[in-house]
Amino acid sequence: MSKRYFGTDGIRGQANRFPMTAEIAMKVAMAAGMSFQRGKHRHRVVIGKDTRLSGYMIENAMVAGFCAAGMDVFLLGPIPTPAVAMLARSLRADLGVMISASHNPYYDNGIKLFGPDGYKLSDEIEHRIEAMLDKEVEIKLADTDSLGRAKRIDGVHDRYIEFAKRTLPRSMSLSGLRVVIDCANGAGYKVAPAALWELGADIVTMNNEPNGFNVNQECGSTHPEALQKKVHEVRADIGIALDGDADRVVIVDERGEIVDGDQILAMIAEAWSKSGRLAGGGIVATVMSNLGLERFLTDIGLSLHRTQVGDRYVVEHMRAHGFNVGGEQSGHIVLSDFSTTGDGLVSALQVLACIKRADKPVSEVVRKFESVPQLLKNVRFSGGKPLESPIVKAAIEEAKARLGTGGRLVIRPSGTEPLIRVMAEADDRTLVEAVVDDLVNVIAGLKTAA
Repeated sequence: MSKRYFGTDGIRGQANRFPMTAEIAMKVAMAAGMSFQRGKHRHRVVIGKDTRLSGYMIENAMVAGFCAAGMDVFLLGPIPTPAVAMLARSLRADLGVMISASHNPYYDNGIKLFGPDGYKLSDEIEHRIEAMLDKEVEIKLADTDSLGRAKRIDGVHDRYIEFAKRTLPRSMSLSGLRVVIDCANGAGYKVAPAALWELGADIVTMNNEPNGFNVNQECGSTHPEALQKKVHEVRADIGIALDGDADRVVIVDERGEIVDGDQILAMIAEAWSKSGRLAGGGIVATVMSNLGLERFLTDIGLSLHRTQVGDRYVVEHMRAHGFNVGGEQSGHIVLSDFSTTGDGLVSALQVLACIKRADKPVSEVVRKFESVPQLLKNVRFSGGKPLESPIVKAAIEEAKARLGTGGRLVIRPSGTEPLIRVMAEADDRTLVEAVVDDLVNVIAGLKTAA
């Protein structure tokens, strides 16, 4: 059963347009609040957000909804998504909420929900919440004398900084490393520079002056070009780029070259395997991770387990099968020894720890394999289900045959935008480009034919 509101990472869309309106945000809070009431204690929810202008609107609407459902609300202010997950557990909340559209531009926003265990909600619970949204008459709000209260919580940044620092050995210092940190004008703009400085690094901070409109604007993990230039300019050892809600990270080495999530996963998997820390005999990634990662892991005796796109699905597989490292090529790295969701800062600290131990340049430490040629293109569509077209199905089968057993093809609708994503990889770059272009043309041609 498909979902009307929830996508691969909560609810997301353009702010003040369906489904990201104040009305729906309030109803989501009402429905989620009632779904997570257990027993007769005072129920509580923690709400964090990133730095988008629309965060004020969504936050206030959700406060009203949760209070109407009888839940007390603890407002955290701008803070990373993993901090919300951590604080939901630490403060014994019944629910955690992050208001963010992650790496999207400022005009989008979203709602991510976490259970009392700090994990993102399952499809089953999301379906249950959606059913309550669509049947307004069945919503039973709290009695007048049972309404919730709301208050802002101080000191949450310090709590998260200490949590992040404790993921490293007590004796480890980052002194001697010059680090450029790009905060994407987002939720990590205070905590990330503070944590790195307290650990002893010489830091150069970029994009830490949010104004409500500049989150992810030509900066952060999706636009690392300025970070690459800055690393060269200040002769830094490493550059770290977060995204708007700081749950993903991209690394830039001392030469100014980008290191993606697949390389980070490979480095952590190898290091943890050698130290005996790696659980499950491998790691979990998505169908989008490069074939080079899979080959590297196989060569060192580890396995790669793939899931559908979305760090929530990576985490679900990790929990079900006993893995403690997983993530996505985009930079969502999940280290379940520390966190229940992707954490850009904690992942960056693990990279820095490996660099300090190796005492070698970043480029020598974090590049573990040569990526197989991979190409991803998007096709925009409005309405309809292009992947169900017989013409497209036939083209997909032909593309698979052309790639053969040594290649991979992934075609999927985006969970957050009206796009069809077409990705292929194989050792022959020319073949990959031809396969992707041909499929994109077939899908795009459906609109012309219609």
